Amino acid sequence: MIPKKLNAILASLYAFLLLPATSGISNPPVVGGLPQDGGGAVFYQTIANPPLPDALEFAGEPVPLHYFDVREALQRELTVLCYWHASMIHTLQLANRFFPIIEPVLREEGVPDDFKYLCVAESNLQQAVSPMKAVGFWQFLEQTAKEYGLEITAEIDERYHIEKATRAACAYLKKAREKYGSWSMAAASYNTGQKNLDRYIAQQHQTSYYNLLLPEETGRYLFRAAVFKLIHRAPARYGFHLQPDDLFKPLRWTEVKITGAIDNWAAFAAGHGTNYKIFKYFNPWLRDAGLVNANKKTYVVKIPTRGFRELE
Repeated sequence: MIPKKLNAILASLYAFLLLPATSGISNPPVVGGLPQDGGGAVFYQTIANPPLPDALEFAGEPVPLHYFDVREALQRELTVLCYWHASMIHTLQLANRFFPIIEPVLREEGVPDDFKYLCVAESNLQQAVSPMKAVGFWQFLEQTAKEYGLEITAEIDERYHIEKATRAACAYLKKAREKYGSWSMAAASYNTGQKNLDRYIAQQHQTSYYNLLLPEETGRYLFRAAVFKLIHRAPARYGFHLQPDDLFKPLRWTEVKITGAIDNWAAFAAGHGTNYKIFKYFNPWLRDAGLVNANKKTYVVKIPTRGFRELE
């Protein structure tokens, strides 16, 4: 028979073992017989407000952070993207691969380097297709793409061609900047379209992006791109600690000119030391299994450098 005193000690020990661990989890206070949060244990984690910079510019133009509405809009996007952990890490990894393709085109076309972050805001550096059927890194609609010289057929869709789509985006942005007088307004028009932007300007008698009341997507658009710039340029400051080996390696390739028909791209790829899957990763703008090329146009395809697929 267990003495009463020992029995009490064992009962207390048993009750203690049933308590939840205290490293980050505890029972919520009980008010009126129910936990204040509606039930269950509380998980505690550190959630902080990401720091805003003292000053910021986009495409060489200052962002007026001394306006409360501008500051709050930037804070919103910074908070959203800082806690968008998995996708942000993936975007940082992809940037190491695709920025070296986009940056030279922007430089050659005389468009500020910051517009690569507009491309990130558009597609997260992926060959995306939107619900509105906008396509590719730069999210061109078919009509606009054709207006700016991109070929779209059953066999070819150059909206998926990173260099050519970047040049088309540059042509649009330079034309819009000439019309509106600023890169920020050029960016706004890229999102909402020039007809819509003209209507907002006429209604509100304002010509500054930061003074216009715009639809939510367009109103957040430039701030989102600016925040991608902040995080990509100083990821550790915002909690993203990636090592060089975590980043995706830049693509390496040789080029082959095509002037005639190709019966089968898979056979073509095999003949050049690769397979259809990897060949299409380098040439996503080829949209059919082969190429009739009735007009005998010259195309340039990328052949991955031998051994590129293997990890070093």
